[in-house]
Amino acid sequence: MSKPSQEYQAIAEQASLNVCNTVIPMDKVPANLLEAYANLFNELLSDEEEKFAAAWNALPASAKGLIGQAEFHGFYIANSWLQLSRVAQDIAELADSDEAIEEKEYNNIFTRLADASLKESVKKLKKARTDRALLNSIKAVIAGR
Repeated sequence: MSKPSQEYQAIAEQASLNVCNTVIPMDKVPANLLEAYANLFNELLSDEEEKFAAAWNALPASAKGLIGQAEFHGFYIANSWLQLSRVAQDIAELADSDEAIEEKEYNNIFTRLADASLKESVKKLKKARTDRALLNSIKAVIAGR
């Protein structure tokens, strides 16, 4: 994906923050986690491997017509952040120390979670074509309601 416009980025960022805020009040997240969120956001927004672009382009027109690409991008990024946050919390609770975390096999966990989140987000959007309640729910969390 080429570098997104400032408008696209602003829409994706607002959508992502709105979705995240429904689960985790982002204004209460510690600074180091906000930095991690910002890094994740920038990495997934840049879409250097074009996974998001390929998934978006593969969607049927009826699904693309439900929501804007930038909003859907933010929705996917937020879902990735929420999944990563849950897994990181589980890892922290299971590990006795940072060394224990490093010793475990967590290679490529970020990539696997982001890929799974993209697949899940696409599935939800496709389902929303025939499930008005799901569509309304997606639109509501993206709008921050």
